[in-house]
Amino acid sequence: MSLLRVPITPAFLPTVATVDLTALTHNLAQFRRILSPGCSVMAVVKANAYGHGAIEISRTLIRHGVARLAVFSTEEGAALREAGITVPIVVLGPIFQEQFGDLVANRLTPVVSDPSVLTALGQDAASRRISLSIHLKIETGMGRLGLTHKELVTLIRSHKFPSVLRLEGLMTHLADADGPDPDATEEQISRFNSALKVVLEGGFQVPLVHVSNSGGAVRFPSTHFSLVRPGIMLYGYHTLPATVATPDLRPVLSLKTCIAQLRTLPPGGTVSYNRTFTAKRLTRIAVLPIGYAGGLSRHLSNRGAVLIRGQRAPIVGVVCMDMMMVDVTTIPGVTVGDEAVLIGQQENERITALDIAEWIGTISYEVLCAISPQIPRLYHSA
Repeated sequence: MSLLRVPITPAFLPTVATVDLTALTHNLAQFRRILSPGCSVMAVVKANAYGHGAIEISRTLIRHGVARLAVFSTEEGAALREAGITVPIVVLGPIFQEQFGDLVANRLTPVVSDPSVLTALGQDAASRRISLSIHLKIETGMGRLGLTHKELVTLIRSHKFPSVLRLEGLMTHLADADGPDPDATEEQISRFNSALKVVLEGGFQVPLVHVSNSGGAVRFPSTHFSLVRPGIMLYGYHTLPATVATPDLRPVLSLKTCIAQLRTLPPGGTVSYNRTFTAKRLTRIAVLPIGYAGGLSRHLSNRGAVLIRGQRAPIVGVVCMDMMMVDVTTIPGVTVGDEAVLIGQQENERITALDIAEWIGTISYEVLCAISPQIPRLYHSA
């Protein structure tokens, strides 16, 4: 195992998120296997690559043939440019007029979702005497960003598309690709195809057409246009129904800390704020130096577990800002300094981000994205 990059390198790291780049590239390869010929990957690395570290994740994906990246904001795109990443970067989120200069300076490709923004962007590009590539987003059922079909028809047929802008891409976003009923997604795909027809009949050549996220690409092959936008599957998770065959995915991130202190509670002793846990027997408590500021939800209070010496240690008491407590009474030989695995494998036991999500009623995306950037990421590959 080779260490690649460590953002912070003190002699000792009590809490660390380990990112397995071999698992990342495995997931990429597995995902590519389901794509139709001619359909390429535009990897989504927004939200710090779903908590994994956008710069190193992007570099690794590029080394393995990913030619385009997608981020949410101009700030995320600028950070990748500052790190020396040169491939095309598409900004999926809303664009504000005050950001036009940053878009141009960092060679970012905006997704335009509003006719007024399109007009303003065209005027800005004209004032700079440049031609700017954009992607146009169509609202087909997400109820969020995008031109309505009526707005698109008016734009194309009125010949008011700014001449200094190049329509490089056309896209939409699927609202329910992982839902139990495919009908709503099929309707979105149909609406998008109608929009694409309007654009093509208007005389535009659109080299990049993209509709699907991870789940949509697996479940709806008809959305394999020129690009797909995998996010969560690159990092080893999915939210598709059990009836849908999925690629062989491996979780990329592990989160580990170590025991800071051990203490013994008598029966009736309590743990943490508001005394929500009361010992019913002589109880051995391990204190761990990570809490909700590090990304462990306070909803894990008195639920869920961590792995210590290959066994599950239940979380007890309220999760604090920077600490949490677990019950190690039934685990023999526990000592200060022992490894505690919050996400990952230890001996024959495993806890995943999906497990944590199910304990607190959310999705794996949120669990991963919540891990604080202040926690060092260690990158390794086999």
